[in-house]
Amino acid sequence: MNYDCLLVDDEEALSESTCEYFGLFGVSAFWAADADGCMRFFREHTTDLILLDINLGTSSGFELCKRLRELTTVPILFISARRSDDDMLLALSIGGDDYIQKPYSLSVLLAKVKAVLGRYRAPAAAPPLSVGALTVDEDGRSVMLDGARVELKTMEFKLLCHLMRNRGRVIGKEELFRKVWEDSIVGDNTLNVHIRRLREKLERDPNSPRYIRTVWGTGYVFEDDPS
Repeated sequence: MNYDCLLVDDEEALSESTCEYFGLFGVSAFWAADADGCMRFFREHTTDLILLDINLGTSSGFELCKRLRELTTVPILFISARRSDDDMLLALSIGGDDYIQKPYSLSVLLAKVKAVLGRYRAPAAAPPLSVGALTVDEDGRSVMLDGARVELKTMEFKLLCHLMRNRGRVIGKEELFRKVWEDSIVGDNTLNVHIRRLREKLERDPNSPRYIRTVWGTGYVFEDDPS
């Protein structure tokens, strides 16, 4: 069976109420209390999105995320009461697509989940994008650079597509929050991490980028002529 959302959290009361609330609005959700329960879930089921807590009793959501990334590319949204920038940066660097702080409003969380599900499931109809040695096939969700495939996470891919569709134009951060994440609550740190990860995968020298250039105080521009 496929579920819209898998919630991995050791807080039983909160998790059960979250799944029940989601169900009222047509979002099917399954709850697992720990890493073992999560891995058992994938033996029999699939999901389109994962909500993952960092503290899972005796195990760590960080370690579980690394294991999950070997199994699936579906979006992983971390949920945690931790407020350290280091925790958020680590969560994003190991494969997380967003970081949501507890306590959260169920209505806001549901809206975010629905937005992510809509983006993940929406079929792409745009023709391939090509700049220099870089080609992006939105239909096939593939990225080729100098003839070699580049593996990108879900939000990295969406961010790259938006930048390439608007190449040569300076794009403000607020536009990227709105168009890529479809969420004005996303912070600068989330965007900066994703930009850095794209540069590490696409640029010969990430510290001197050819493709994605920072326009200080404004945002970013994808160069139309990266030579």
